Amino acid sequence: MIWRPFTQEKTAEKPVKIVKGDGIWLYDENGKRYADMISSWWVTAHGHGNKEIAAAIAQQASTLEQVILTAFTHQPAETLVENLQNVLPTGLKNFFFSDNGSTAVEVALKIAYQYFKNRGDTQRRKYLCLEGAYHGDTYGAMSVSGKNSMYHFNFSEFFFDTFTIPVPETYEGIEALEVSEAQILENLEKKLQTEGSSFCALIVEPLIQGARGMVMYRPQFLEKLVKTVREFGILVIFDEVFTGFYRTGRFFAMDYVSEKPDIVCLSKALTGGFLPLSLTITTDDVYNAFLSDDSKKALIHGHSYTGNPIACAAACKSLEIFMRSETRQKVATIERFYRSRSLEGVKKRRTCGLIDAFDVGSSERAKKVVHELFKRGIFMRPLGSTLYILPPLCVTMEELEWVYDEIRNALKSV
Repeated sequence: MIWRPFTQEKTAEKPVKIVKGDGIWLYDENGKRYADMISSWWVTAHGHGNKEIAAAIAQQASTLEQVILTAFTHQPAETLVENLQNVLPTGLKNFFFSDNGSTAVEVALKIAYQYFKNRGDTQRRKYLCLEGAYHGDTYGAMSVSGKNSMYHFNFSEFFFDTFTIPVPETYEGIEALEVSEAQILENLEKKLQTEGSSFCALIVEPLIQGARGMVMYRPQFLEKLVKTVREFGILVIFDEVFTGFYRTGRFFAMDYVSEKPDIVCLSKALTGGFLPLSLTITTDDVYNAFLSDDSKKALIHGHSYTGNPIACAAACKSLEIFMRSETRQKVATIERFYRSRSLEGVKKRRTCGLIDAFDVGSSERAKKVVHELFKRGIFMRPLGSTLYILPPLCVTMEELEWVYDEIRNALKSV
């Protein structure tokens, strides 16, 4: 039996067997199709069965399928790194490969702690994180998601020490955000004045907390938050596993702020949804702290499939598609579509780039709406009481119009 993720197998409905994907569509074994409006957990950026990426994978598979990334390197990894440097902030230039978002975060957390340890500062053993965060399911990633995480409560007794910062949510109609933001930052500064030297890093999902329920906050707050912690010598990690690759309307969420991170994590849409791959990217200052005649100061971390050539080839082609002018235009077109369409009876609507999210009152109602949409051939997945749209970039405006018509019908019917 397949043991499904995030699923209570005793009460969950039987899964639908999918036999084919094409564009926004998933086809089951009976020929029924479903519009994938969450990009299959946010990875399928360009659509199912993208022929360009499939061809790149086929070509690489017949050339070099795998090689250990210690004594060797290979062209797909080098090309990916070179091309990413064209879109990343200039200071981020050292790339550590792994294979999923949780691991990319785990590597970042280890780097941040060891950075200070290698420099002789062993007191910085704690991390700052945002309330309600989700950074993955490994133990370090769970720890910086907080003891009250809706996902990780079963393991909270194993978490290391963190300090949680409230998030000043933004959505349509909210007022007095500046007051709330200022109070949060003031309280944080007071905490750091007494304990700042015990923290090694701040980790955030910049601008959007995806798994929490598409909770959004302003770039202005993020900018001030980073400046505040930097006054106390604390490193900054941006977890862009979800927010990277135009999800926020710009190539990376960090493009909205002038204060750039010391470490950034990328995954999900990196390969366009074809293969697992992730990157943890650092500045020279961070990287150089690991250079030593002492082998114990190296980053002693790795995976069998680190920098897999086939996954790197998929990422190279996916990145090439992302960098085309028509892709930027499509992102802007989708966001304009969201903002021009009304949805009656929803709460806290918030739109950013490729994401349109809204609350429907309760988690039970959200499940009922999603169930109704599934019968109509639309696949969405609730996050508590929140519903959201995050389609592959190949979606047409006609397809989106149909989806929104069906959402309105489903909201009325339940």
